[in-house]
Amino acid sequence: MSFDLFLDIAKDAFFDSIKVFVFVFAFHMLLSFFEDRIASILVSKRNRAPVFGALFGLIPQCGTSVLASDLYVRGFLSMGTLLAAFLSCSDEAVIIIMTSGRRMDTLLPLLGLKFAIGTVVGLAVNALVKKAGCDSMEEGSIHYEGHAHSETKLVAHVLHPLHHSLGIFIYVLVINLVLGVIIGLAGEDALVSFISSGRYFAPVLASIVGLIPNCASSVLLTELYLNGSLAFGSLLAGLLVNSGLGVLILFKKKNTVNNAFVIVGICFAVSVVSGYVTCLVAGF
Repeated sequence: MSFDLFLDIAKDAFFDSIKVFVFVFAFHMLLSFFEDRIASILVSKRNRAPVFGALFGLIPQCGTSVLASDLYVRGFLSMGTLLAAFLSCSDEAVIIIMTSGRRMDTLLPLLGLKFAIGTVVGLAVNALVKKAGCDSMEEGSIHYEGHAHSETKLVAHVLHPLHHSLGIFIYVLVINLVLGVIIGLAGEDALVSFISSGRYFAPVLASIVGLIPNCASSVLLTELYLNGSLAFGSLLAGLLVNSGLGVLILFKKKNTVNNAFVIVGICFAVSVVSGYVTCLVAGF
């Protein structure tokens, strides 16, 4: 790898991480004013929370999945709500389609399907978790910190959110840099060849590429779709499972590692099935 390429990768990693930091910091600063209220709303609206999670995931910003994971780790979101957000988020895909001006007619169906699938899966998982009595980390056990009640406004509303967001920024920056180097060494051509290696296996292969926790995977899948090298169903599969760096936040905490594997497994299975069903309806 040349030094110039490494500098490009480092620059992209830094600016992508900065966007996540700004998004997360702004949200957590706002959250610090209304923690009690938001906590009570999430508990009382638990059965409908995946709908809002799926709507939140539709925001075309790479920080949405990171923020959703962080809120889940902190106990604000249930597993179903997090899954809804993961399945509906599209990272850079929506922006690329909108700015390209190509295949705009498929943008609303893509967003509609991701929202619907995310909502249905989220509601189903919440119901199953509740029925199984495994609600120990769900919204019923929200452990918000309530700094605003015991500390100065500066500390509660600025310094605590800043400290928390900086920790996420450093973690995301390191991961972005490492993944950027790996993808740079492997080359995007290798990923393109991998996806194109089997037409009828495309939904599975696209889902595998979508598992790469980096915006590069959603960008690649979208470009292949816009160039006619990937069917709509395969694009849907790859973007459903692609939750960016959000899933890695789950592996950061020991108490959410087991749940992280379950969440990734559910996302992958839902993505593959949805991709094949869509391909059968719309054609490969």
